[in-house]
Amino acid sequence: MQRQIFTEEHDAFRATVRTFLDKEVLPYYEQWEKDGIVSRDAWLAAGRQGLLGLAVPEEYGGGGTTDFRYSAVLAEEFTRAGAPGFAVGLHNDIIGPYLTSLATEEQKRRWLPGFCSGETVTAIAMTEPGAGSDLQALRTTAEDKGDHWLLNGSKTFISNGILADLVIVVARTTPEGGAKGLSLIVVERGAEGFERGRNLDKIGQRSQDTAELFFHDVRVPKENLLGERDGAFLHLMTNLAQERVAIAVAGIAAAEHLLEITTRYVKEREAFGRPLAKLQHIRFEIAEMATECAVTRTFLDRCVVDHAEGTLDAVHASMAKWWATELQKRVADRCLQLHGGYGYMAEYPVARAFTDGRVQTIYGGTTEIMKEIIGRSLLA
Repeated sequence: MQRQIFTEEHDAFRATVRTFLDKEVLPYYEQWEKDGIVSRDAWLAAGRQGLLGLAVPEEYGGGGTTDFRYSAVLAEEFTRAGAPGFAVGLHNDIIGPYLTSLATEEQKRRWLPGFCSGETVTAIAMTEPGAGSDLQALRTTAEDKGDHWLLNGSKTFISNGILADLVIVVARTTPEGGAKGLSLIVVERGAEGFERGRNLDKIGQRSQDTAELFFHDVRVPKENLLGERDGAFLHLMTNLAQERVAIAVAGIAAAEHLLEITTRYVKEREAFGRPLAKLQHIRFEIAEMATECAVTRTFLDRCVVDHAEGTLDAVHASMAKWWATELQKRVADRCLQLHGGYGYMAEYPVARAFTDGRVQTIYGGTTEIMKEIIGRSLLA
């Protein structure tokens, strides 16, 4: 089916992204996977190419567009290229909205130019070792000391944790406030008492640095409060729909790409004297995956358009995230199986896609949480 959601401008942007990937990412990606981290040069190159801060106003160095379809193009192309470890989507689509919608004018002028140039890599630190993403159980505290906040606590599974120059920390500012006693405190690189733990050893997306962060009596300037005091819960909930639809976009793109490379493989690979594609079971497998991808793509494209127009709600974003990422997981498993022993070899794209994509049903809200959100909306 011909997709209807993109214009010539989006197609031109897609060509730019592909050129960038070919020149600045793919020649180095294998080394980044070994190193466990993306080169800072790549972030600077992304900034020069205009791939960072798409939704940031032009006066701060950004692209000045709120059209989410450009972000969808980025997510699709990075996924299809097999480079999900370069966390441009996290930077643009998850952290960017906090800075553009909550920052004061002084904060915007201080942080956004570097955000757009690639000089300032960002992270958001919510998850804690003993609490996961349960906001009510978060123990990191920011104590009001008059002219500064005193930050203490630890975080884990923080994407961009090693590279980040700017970390938005979810901290408790009102001890008895539960989930509604939390605030967003911005910690900058070099703050005394701010330490990074190990770069965590993951089964996939190995080039995406994921770290533990520790805060020991970190003095954070009062002007680094982002948004309202005790307002983090509302701020976090406001941005979840975009985070989830962005993950879903990557999910369906991954599934489609896996289907493409597997279709080619079964046409070429022979068994018992003929191509695998001649076997009815193989044709049925391909037919089922193609149909599931086509149906999912139609729904996702509608979600992308709705979000670009500001009408996508949390329930449909949850549906998209659940369905697309679970489809990605199923397709990755089935495509690996169709590759036989070769699918288990790390040099084959299907093997890396299998491990890279496994986290998709976990971060941004697990599948179980997505179902709970949908179920509550229908049965409340």
